[in-house]
Amino acid sequence: MSLHDDVEITSGMQRYIDQNNRYLAERDRYIHEVVKKWKFDTIAVHGLYSVSDAIKDYQGAIIEPIFMSTSQAYADSDEMAAALAYKIPTWCYSRIANPSTYYYEWTLALMEGYGFAGETSCCSTSSGMSAIMTAVTPFLQVKNKADEPCNFVATAQCYGGTFQQFTVRFMQQRNIECRWVLDATNLDEWASKIDKNTRFLYGELPSNPQLGFFDIQAVADLAHSHSLPLICDSTVATPALLRPICHGADIVVQSVTKSLTSSGFGICGAVIARKNLIANIDDEQLKADFSLSVKYLQNRDFGPNLHPVQAVMTLNDMRTLRSKMDLMSRSTMQVAQFLESHPQIESVQYLGLPNHKHHDLASRYMWLVDAEFDEQYGKPVNRYGHLMSFCVKGGAVRARSFFDNLQRIWRATDLGRIKSVATIPAISTHQQQGAAGRAMANIPPNMVRLCVGAEHPSDIIADLEQALDRI
Repeated sequence: MSLHDDVEITSGMQRYIDQNNRYLAERDRYIHEVVKKWKFDTIAVHGLYSVSDAIKDYQGAIIEPIFMSTSQAYADSDEMAAALAYKIPTWCYSRIANPSTYYYEWTLALMEGYGFAGETSCCSTSSGMSAIMTAVTPFLQVKNKADEPCNFVATAQCYGGTFQQFTVRFMQQRNIECRWVLDATNLDEWASKIDKNTRFLYGELPSNPQLGFFDIQAVADLAHSHSLPLICDSTVATPALLRPICHGADIVVQSVTKSLTSSGFGICGAVIARKNLIANIDDEQLKADFSLSVKYLQNRDFGPNLHPVQAVMTLNDMRTLRSKMDLMSRSTMQVAQFLESHPQIESVQYLGLPNHKHHDLASRYMWLVDAEFDEQYGKPVNRYGHLMSFCVKGGAVRARSFFDNLQRIWRATDLGRIKSVATIPAISTHQQQGAAGRAMANIPPNMVRLCVGAEHPSDIIADLEQALDRI
């Protein structure tokens, strides 16, 4: 935890440091000897909040308490000095940390790291967009004014907000080049965009809304051969279906607002990273524990903190993630099959369909976690998520007519909800990137994005059918 090595340690501070080192050692033992042996569902339900924690510290509360307080009080000046030097665990100020966000972070770190032999840690953020900014900013350092501008390589098929952040906030405002990969399955295209000033590779999979995909392990190996980290946005899949860190990725960003938080009660994000990641920047602390470093240093100054109420509400949503993603994936497959055969539909983009160009590649990576231990399945089972898109025949006007005819499916820019939600990306999530940007990302004006919820699939199909019949 030592992020400030230049602080003079007094004997009084050392007493608190020794005490907290014993606590950290016991927590690490609990993680490795107990929690890491649990199945995914148990980790999602309990995280690191234990019965002993509840009884010892929180009057037996079986659900993680919400700490509605701006700051922490200290026993004396020695404890405060040790805490503010980050020599001991602290929630000195809720812009930096809070016990409620700790439990959220630990749970997500364990979920994304499930099946990974190494260690992971997590930094909570106030949104998915702040998670992306948190993940990429540390690598875009300029050491001196004489340096050539740095660059990074990213998949062109990505969320519209990501495209805007990379294009406007970095390229136009900071002269940091984003080199877009048009075909993320083409490893040569990735390689052709890397040079001595490249700082990281970034990919979204499955991509929103086009369902783009790439070979994570191959791209990670390419990145590491150049001493670069691979950052993956895995929002659509969630750790219930895909955990990029297990396949070589260094950092995962989650718009936890979406699939992880199906209730739709609020906005939140997270950055999850493997410890001792690979990077070509001169910052050993950052590489040793990326999430902790950005939490206590970078984000302390930028302030994209998560509210403790949202942290605990999200924790409650995440507890049943595996079963929800299974249910909604199975329903989405039925909806995709219906649309694929409908005469008013031009094309359907869903990774679960055998004729999708990325179906075989996605089938190598997207598995319902722990299906082999499930009484219902008893073997590994592919699941492809709840997000799909399709193009309506006849162009944008007919697509909008169909969209306006929907009755039970909600018209909104949201996704990952327990309720089915649809949008037209060209006029909503990807409107700002312009016609040229949408063409580069393969987002035609007649594309509809559908995120299938937990309703019975026959009712979703009935709403789609009546809307299509009326155009």
